[in-house]
Amino acid sequence: MKDMIYLDNNATTRILDEVWNTMTPYFIQNYANASSVYHQMGREANAAVQLAKAQIAEALNCSPKELFFNSGATESINTVICGIFDKYQSKGNHIITVSTEHKAVLS
Repeated sequence: MKDMIYLDNNATTRILDEVWNTMTPYFIQNYANASSVYHQMGREANAAVQLAKAQIAEALNCSPKELFFNSGATESINTVICGIFDKYQSKGNHIITVSTEHKAVLS
């Protein structure tokens, strides 16, 4: 098979083997909801998320409190737009964008 260059990375892309190997236990065994801290598996999942957040924050030289994990692009975009709107609401109630923006921005 020829080497392939994949350029359609809008919504997904292949993850590094190291990432897959690290995440596999969470797909197979430790798959609990990290927000369900009322049972042991949920607490363990929450601890794993908090550890990941601390490691990412250290790599980015920021506080874990400055990091937000969202479910995907739409939630992330909406979080940012709402934050900007709240901050600048006194300047008006319109947000200007372009038709080529992500669908989450336009809706």
